[in-house]
Amino acid sequence: MGAVWLGVLVLFLVALASMRGAEGGAPAFGPQVAIVELEGVILDVEDLVRDLRRHRDNPLVRAVVVRINSPGGVVGPTQEVHQAVRRLREAGKPVVASLGAVAASGGYYIAVAADQIYANPGTLTGSIGVIMQMPNVESLLKKVGVDYIVVKAGKFKDVGNFSRAMTPEERRVLQTLLDDVHGQFINAVADGRKLPAEDVTRFADGRIFSGAQAKDLKMIDTLGSLEDAVHRDATMAGLPVPPRVITPRKRFSIFDLVRSQLGILSPMALAPQLPVFKTPLYLMD
Repeated sequence: MGAVWLGVLVLFLVALASMRGAEGGAPAFGPQVAIVELEGVILDVEDLVRDLRRHRDNPLVRAVVVRINSPGGVVGPTQEVHQAVRRLREAGKPVVASLGAVAASGGYYIAVAADQIYANPGTLTGSIGVIMQMPNVESLLKKVGVDYIVVKAGKFKDVGNFSRAMTPEERRVLQTLLDDVHGQFINAVADGRKLPAEDVTRFADGRIFSGAQAKDLKMIDTLGSLEDAVHRDATMAGLPVPPRVITPRKRFSIFDLVRSQLGILSPMALAPQLPVFKTPLYLMD
């Protein structure tokens, strides 16, 4: 019998620990604001989308702040997170995006799905555009005497082949693809920021902006910190300020550890590690 009560106590302590997350480490009973983090190049978003869905379905979570520190990433995963943020809003939960050091390209694409966007004056944002990068090592292969043979069915099946120059027709096919995806980006910004698409097109040429410049262009709503974003989100949800806060769950990543130790900071320094050579990217170059 004692073992049964011990098991019940353990389960209770585990449940209590799972509910801890308020500022200062106090138990987060009652309505809360949840913070989720988007860090680094956008590639694998399964955990982030799962967290957003969990907060959407949790009745104690009344609002969500998305903290973004990202130069962008692969188009498909970026759009998945964008949709997950929109579903949060459709569930009646206000969402505020808080932009950190960099929230550009795909990072900004996700931000425009929020109700409001906060940024620091020096935040790097914008970079509304699409890019594909493919190496061409034809000259190198010829120098070392290597023939690269391709057998294909489908005229454009090996478009972007690194062993030969791209034909004008192939370039037109890829340009049409990128123009279409770029148009999707522009429409997402226009819809999220309630701006005419023509106005968005004027600054959707890949340029980056400071937070202060972005505010003048109505790309963001307010200059402010993460704390300011949390307080605003709480007010929108009808919660007291400061609210109870669920902080992000930290996940250990060997890749992040190695990257920090090696000082790999440039997003394009990560490109060889990503399956992106033939993938359109919302990425700040």
